[in-house]
Amino acid sequence: MLAGPPVCPSCIICLPALHRCSSLCLSYSFPGGPVPVRLPPYTPQHGQLQCPPTTMAARDTSSLLVGLLVLFHTWGAWAGVEVNMEDRVEVYRGETAQITCMFTSFDGVSGMPIQWFYTTRSGNKQRIYYQNSTKNGVDGGTPFTDRISVNGTGASGEIVLTINAVELEDELEFICSIKTGEGRTQLKVFETPGPPSIEGVQTGISVNEYSKIGTCEVKNGFPKPNIAWYRNNTPLRAVQNVLKMVPSITTESSGLFSVKSELSMTVRKEDKDDLFYCEVTYFVPGGLRMTETNQINITVYYPSTAVSVWVESPKGKIKEGDSIELHCNGNGNMPSSILSFSYGEGKTLEGNMLVLDNVTRLNSGVYHCSSMDTDTFEEVSGNTTVFINYLDPAVVMPKDSAVVTMGKEFKATCNALSSLQTHTVWFKDEVEVSVGHSLILKDATFDTAGTYTCVVTVPEIEGMETSGTLDVNVQGPPQIINPDFTEVKKSLQEMVDLSCNVRGFPAPSVIWSTSDGKILKTTSQTETKEGVESVVSIKVTADITAFCNASNDFGNDAVTFNITATKPTPTPAATTTSSTIPATTSSTTIPDNTSSSTIPATTSSTTIPDNTSSTAIPAATVKAEIPILPKKIKKEGNGVIIAVIIICILLLAILGSVLYFLYKKGKICGRSGKQDLTKEKTSKDNIVVEMKSDSTEEAVLLGVNGDKQSPRTQ
Repeated sequence: MLAGPPVCPSCIICLPALHRCSSLCLSYSFPGGPVPVRLPPYTPQHGQLQCPPTTMAARDTSSLLVGLLVLFHTWGAWAGVEVNMEDRVEVYRGETAQITCMFTSFDGVSGMPIQWFYTTRSGNKQRIYYQNSTKNGVDGGTPFTDRISVNGTGASGEIVLTINAVELEDELEFICSIKTGEGRTQLKVFETPGPPSIEGVQTGISVNEYSKIGTCEVKNGFPKPNIAWYRNNTPLRAVQNVLKMVPSITTESSGLFSVKSELSMTVRKEDKDDLFYCEVTYFVPGGLRMTETNQINITVYYPSTAVSVWVESPKGKIKEGDSIELHCNGNGNMPSSILSFSYGEGKTLEGNMLVLDNVTRLNSGVYHCSSMDTDTFEEVSGNTTVFINYLDPAVVMPKDSAVVTMGKEFKATCNALSSLQTHTVWFKDEVEVSVGHSLILKDATFDTAGTYTCVVTVPEIEGMETSGTLDVNVQGPPQIINPDFTEVKKSLQEMVDLSCNVRGFPAPSVIWSTSDGKILKTTSQTETKEGVESVVSIKVTADITAFCNASNDFGNDAVTFNITATKPTPTPAATTTSSTIPATTSSTTIPDNTSSSTIPATTSSTTIPDNTSSTAIPAATVKAEIPILPKKIKKEGNGVIIAVIIICILLLAILGSVLYFLYKKGKICGRSGKQDLTKEKTSKDNIVVEMKSDSTEEAVLLGVNGDKQSPRTQ
């Protein structure tokens, strides 16, 4: 019991169990009377709390200390050693654990007996280490014999037990016993489990069916991990007959735990989009950790309550000739459901797609699609209306062709029956001439004539169009389109082509003629869109005036072509001269249609072209020199050259005749006429003038008396 006031100014007692500090002075009554007791000074060691003395702490612990003193007094003994240890030491499997034992004693700490024990699974104490003032050692035959060591002798009031390569079986209570005091520490061993896994059911689940959703598993953890299920980030709680989570624990041969959890629930249609996953929590030294699995989704089968039908392609309005594709789908997904189309007059097609090629307006109508569950034979259906737009061929009035009188007005129409609004444009020669269904041509001319095309389109649908054509003919007198030229210059003997392009309807007839009234033969005549085109070929022999005369029922027209013939320019060519001088005769060959005279003289022989004459000149009197003409001359220049040669020959002939006459009269060389005649007669057959043309091989031989001789006689 307490005796009197405190006899010591202060004292500090550390109470680890209460985590508080007290400051009290105690005295005890012994047989010899009250003995004041002062607790020795105490310095808190590792793992203990240190508190300064406070009045409040003294009040809080005074009642407890009073009780302890009464208990000690009742036992009749005094505890001389106080042992302090941590409640627990936590360590991973395979690591090293250190358990600290701190103690204090009124008699001092040196030389005190120290022992370490552990509590077996059956609850018995088993010593593993001992130490006293003379010896220490590790007890043999225990699971810790080869794996423990103790540091310190106790002189410092602290001793540490070290356990190497901690195993799961080492999770025991260890006791530090010093003299009459002891402390206890629980060793906790941990093993981090492997990553968790989750597996959902592979098959679909029908709505309102109670079925397994998935399994979550974590392996090789210590102590036992815990598994919790989540749906869309919300933890699941078990609900009877609706949701259940069944865990199962497996202890591996290594002593580690594997935990599996199976989730089952009654599936609703709303669960088709839900995400499920597991959260695994496990202990580690100093705290708690958590990890999650990946998320899974389940397939929920539910019957259709409605069916949708739509045109997948083409998008927008449909026209004749298109290929259409219709799709059908229910809002359910039961495998036992069958989709089928029905359309037209009793036509059906099983499947969720219907394709129609090259559709016409007859394909317009309502298309039905139904979904039937073959398990329950329940059926739902939907439909859509399909309209095929059309555009009939264009109808042009008047049809095909029309005739309009020149100067009059003409009107045509173009229409096409369509399910949509149309737009019409008229074209001529690919040039737009009018917009609208009607075509009005005022004051028609030949330029008005031609082919008109009306194009009818549907602006709302690209590519939907039709067209028609109309040939318009304008009747009236022919009109000759001004030719490129009417004045032509050509060389003699050349050919010239004249062309005459005539417009008119009915198609005009064309006649070619010359100024002298000669009708020329047409080389070619071709019908054109506007009329005819006539061509004639003329050989130039002189100046020519040609007429193109065109006429039809409404009138006529003509155009004049003037062709001027030009003389060709001579072209120089090589010439040759041949002279034959016999003893008493000379000869000249003269071509056809000439006269010849034989003159007893020594002359040169010259070849002269056609249409010339020659005269034999006495040999001793005159030496004829005739120009040597080109052997080959262009055909166009022959006329001029021939004329020159003829004049020269005529002059020579006249000169020869005069000389011959004088010779016969005896007025030349003192001879009489008789003697001359005798000589002449004797030699007349020896003097011959040969005239020969380049263009003929016939030679005419003329005697002096004008007798014609054949070449054979020569």
